[in-house]
Amino acid sequence: MKKYFSIGELLIDYRQDREMSQLDLSTLLNVDVRTVQRWEKDITLIKPDKEKELAQATLLPYQLIRNLNASIPIPTFYDFRIRKYSLTMLNNELPEAKWLNDRVKEMAKRIRTIDVSSDMEILRKDLLLQKNNREPISRAVLSRAVEILPMMNLIIMDDHKNYSGHCIVLPLKEEIYRKLREREIVEADIQTSDLANYKTVDHPIFFNYDITADCNDNIYYLAHNYLHFFKNLETSYEFCSFTMRYDSYEINKQLGLELVWEDEVQKDGLGLEYHPRFYTGNFDKYFSQFKE
Repeated sequence: MKKYFSIGELLIDYRQDREMSQLDLSTLLNVDVRTVQRWEKDITLIKPDKEKELAQATLLPYQLIRNLNASIPIPTFYDFRIRKYSLTMLNNELPEAKWLNDRVKEMAKRIRTIDVSSDMEILRKDLLLQKNNREPISRAVLSRAVEILPMMNLIIMDDHKNYSGHCIVLPLKEEIYRKLREREIVEADIQTSDLANYKTVDHPIFFNYDITADCNDNIYYLAHNYLHFFKNLETSYEFCSFTMRYDSYEINKQLGLELVWEDEVQKDGLGLEYHPRFYTGNFDKYFSQFKE
């Protein structure tokens, strides 16, 4: 993560990351290009009523903008590829998986089930970034997944009711799981007919399509919900996940998931090496550590 000391520094890096000109950003925010120039030179601050619009248009965390857009900014770390912020270097990386159990009683009232009719636009924008501009799952597939698994298809907001992250889990038929595992299809190929009602099959399969949030605490709150679900699921199951988040590899291992395959090493715009990876397994071994 890079430590930012001003809103201007952040906006310059945002444009470089998105390959945008100052004119592009001014058009996106419906302001004069000279206004963007003043922001980037830290000559003027962004007006408070424009902060929320900036967060919605760019998907930069609202709290990050608030921290830096001040007469006395609060220095804040930020990673553009996974779009996560933190206030201290200690919170830059995801903690060990045991952290989830240590905070098991902590809940967030800012989480709710995804409402596809109102949330699809922001989710699609986020997924296009998370999936490196690959086409995300369709509205119909997400709608069906929410219908079957409302307790695991979640969106989290910040204290100011701004989007902060989501969790999308698809209950799959066995043949579709096999095709994903064997790399015969990709995520975008999944159709509504490929989803199964986990309550009516002997060995349900859950595909963690995407989980992301703007800081470690919000990632915890989302992960806590689906771990709670599996802890109380009274049947054998398979959990699988395709991830391109370099910060999640170690925690998947600690949760007891098996690495099935990985692509060749890639490098992102920050020069960080990572492997797109497919994991599968369950959380039985992880939960067994905490039995009384």
